[in-house]
Amino acid sequence: MNVIQAVILGILQGATEFIPVSSSGHLVLVPWLLRWESPGLAFNAVAHWGTALAVIVYFWEDWVSLVGAAFRPLKERTFGVAGRAAGRAGTPVSNPAESAHRSLFWLLVLGTVPGALIGYLLDDFFEQMFARPVAAAGFLLVTAALLAGCERWGRRERELADLRWVDALVIGLAQALAIFPGISRSGATIAAGLFQGTKRRPAARFSFLLATPIIVGAGLLQVVELARTGGLGAQAPSLIAGLVAAAVIGFGCIHFLLRYLEHRRLYPFAVYCLLASVFSLFWAWFR
Repeated sequence: MNVIQAVILGILQGATEFIPVSSSGHLVLVPWLLRWESPGLAFNAVAHWGTALAVIVYFWEDWVSLVGAAFRPLKERTFGVAGRAAGRAGTPVSNPAESAHRSLFWLLVLGTVPGALIGYLLDDFFEQMFARPVAAAGFLLVTAALLAGCERWGRRERELADLRWVDALVIGLAQALAIFPGISRSGATIAAGLFQGTKRRPAARFSFLLATPIIVGAGLLQVVELARTGGLGAQAPSLIAGLVAAAVIGFGCIHFLLRYLEHRRLYPFAVYCLLASVFSLFWAWFR
């Protein structure tokens, strides 16, 4: 894979990671349709790092607040004199907003566990799935069904602060399902949020925040494996080009989808996944 192909695939990754049409499915199907060399799981993981960078930058203030709220009690227990003095003086040590941030942080941690555990235990199986374009095309139908179903049956009544541990676990299991190429990670997690009764924009925000740790972790494991086998130096230019392209495009797509979901539905993305799946399956049959 040359640098130009890497940039094209990086743009594709950035555009389809947050728009719910399956970035992994596109990274499998597009090279196959164009008869390019498969980019491999390492490029897939590093391109996902680009989109992780995009979501970290976009939600930077959120992450600072979340991490600070989560670990402030530990700091107060370690250096508790000032905190206890403030409490005796009547100054509140925490506030409702900080409690909400702390709760959201631990919900994100809980939601990360299923995907991380399943991805680690079944890594070889999922790597084989990336060599099966027909399977990726078939799983796009699952994404289409999830998007259409959540719009049809989701209640869309709850805000982000209303999420509970059961909701986070269900959304985390949906993220684990999205390890299959063709099942959109953002589509599956947003759909799970809508099925749990969450409104579209809060569901998307939780989905994007939930993406960060698992994408960074998966990318790190793949880069370590590539470095161990001695292939990192040879692929470095393509990997860097794909990462940068994915980060830039991904940042714009986060902003687009959050604005889009304020007043619009997910049906167009469901239709796109359906058409892309049917086209790819027919292409495979004729070819």
